[in-house]
Amino acid sequence: MKKASIALLGILAVILVGCSGSDTYRGSWKATDAKGKKFELFFNAKDFTVRNSSGKKEKFEYSQNAVQIENSVSTYGIQLTDGRNYQINFPKSDDESMGLIKDENGTPLYVISRKDYLKYEDIFKLN
Repeated sequence: MKKASIALLGILAVILVGCSGSDTYRGSWKATDAKGKKFELFFNAKDFTVRNSSGKKEKFEYSQNAVQIENSVSTYGIQLTDGRNYQINFPKSDDESMGLIKDENGTPLYVISRKDYLKYEDIFKLN
């Protein structure tokens, strides 16, 4: 009985930790949308803020609901409390300092970078 209780507690701990955002994307990001507008994003464990170029902030609560790693490319699924789903994708297997935020259909919404405001072409340019 004691082993079953310990196993159940372990499973619950994994589930609770799995709902908060990954350390990979927590923190500050510079973001550019498809029209070239610049934003700043800040991800906490369970919420994130978006600040536009005029300084207006919006806060959203989320939970992480998926993690996919394929060919060393990481994609994290998040779901907002209003039901919208997004993907945070790091397309370069050796660099998690830049990536994309996509809608649930896979359409890129933002290009994100820890250092600079980038365009979509900056991530997928040939070396």
